[in-house]
Amino acid sequence: MALGVPAIACIGVIGKHNNPLYIALFSPEERDELEYQFMLSSCLDIFEARAPNKTVDHDFGLLQALDERIAMYGWLTNTGVKFVIVVDMEGRPANANEARNSALIGVRDADLKPAFRALHTAYIRLLRNPFYDPEEHLKRGMPNAAPAPVSSPQFGAAVDRIGKIWHPRISTM
Repeated sequence: MALGVPAIACIGVIGKHNNPLYIALFSPEERDELEYQFMLSSCLDIFEARAPNKTVDHDFGLLQALDERIAMYGWLTNTGVKFVIVVDMEGRPANANEARNSALIGVRDADLKPAFRALHTAYIRLLRNPFYDPEEHLKRGMPNAAPAPVSSPQFGAAVDRIGKIWHPRISTM
């Protein structure tokens, strides 16, 4: 059996009203987007349960492990937007160097902080874009409507870069 190393399978951005704003898939696995949407939705209760006990740090760490292969990690912004990264523990085949170095196997909460920081920075850049208005639905007279999903190509490219270059023990992105 080929040895695999952890890789990001999915990155989800969930709005403050618990609506999905952006979902990016990186897994060649047989799982489809609907299954990942279910995984992301299953994390919302965990965010709600842990939020009152949270102090300054944005990192929620491991939210839940779905099975021995899939784990979900969370990050909460000051505005209530949630970032969830789904990690597949056997996401990509290990090269010869990674196969020899058994320390690369497994993921610590701190391993995902650079990815969350880069994702948060990309989201801040999106919000600074004068052509993106997260509250556009309110201006159209639809106060109960959920904000539209993010469709910015720059944000999508930043998320794709994060999902493709992340690996355990990376220090900056």
